[in-house]
Amino acid sequence: MTHFQTQLQPRLNKALCIVALFLGTFFGISNATAQTNEALFEEGNELYRNNQFVEAIALYEQIETRGFVSTELYFNLGNAFYKTNQIAPSIYNYEKALQLDPQNQEAASNLRFAKRMAIDTIEALPLTFFQKLNAQYIQQLSHDQWAVLAVVFSLLTSVFFLLFYFSYRPSFKRTYFVIALSAAFFLSVALLFSIREERRSSNETAAIIFLQKTEVYNAPSETSAVVFELHEGTKVLVLDHIDTWKKIKLADGKIGWVSQEVLKEL
Repeated sequence: MTHFQTQLQPRLNKALCIVALFLGTFFGISNATAQTNEALFEEGNELYRNNQFVEAIALYEQIETRGFVSTELYFNLGNAFYKTNQIAPSIYNYEKALQLDPQNQEAASNLRFAKRMAIDTIEALPLTFFQKLNAQYIQQLSHDQWAVLAVVFSLLTSVFFLLFYFSYRPSFKRTYFVIALSAAFFLSVALLFSIREERRSSNETAAIIFLQKTEVYNAPSETSAVVFELHEGTKVLVLDHIDTWKKIKLADGKIGWVSQEVLKEL
């Protein structure tokens, strides 16, 4: 071993120890935080089972402020708010649960019950064939779920292409080629839908009206004309904003302006 190596070795050992200590501390803190969140979640569930809904809400919201979000957390928050007859927060949290998992059937079912408590009944505009197809099938998976499917089909394409390439039997090569081609097609479809859902979620911002009763104006000013009224729990689409005003659109096509204080964006 050279003199340079003799001097370098202790420094490398020290650096490795520092890195190991850092990683150990980081993963230790992460694990402890996860355990704390799980403990709080279970404590909140126990309070909910004992009909202590206000206390359960406080714990669930504490978990959310820690940066831990899940469809289960928002679902339980929606249930707790529903039990305390708070329409807007219950609808808001069911919608958040469905944002994370569009296939959460319990959240979808409870959302329908919560919406029955809302005053406003808004008839959605008729959908075209492609809009129905988009709503019933494509939007049933989030962009993350479509991305996972794209990764799966990518792996299948790679595996069967390699089998096709290294196979010597014509019948096997034909089968592997067809499967690889099919997987590549579904990879393209999943990737396309993932990008579409990502753009849609980025460009379309939904919100829930939280004020018990609010007036909607035809311009971003309280001196402008009132075009209609909305009540808590109504879901709207945010199209634009000017200062403290939000331009909203309803499912029936109506458009107007409201103060940003009356709604909470999803």
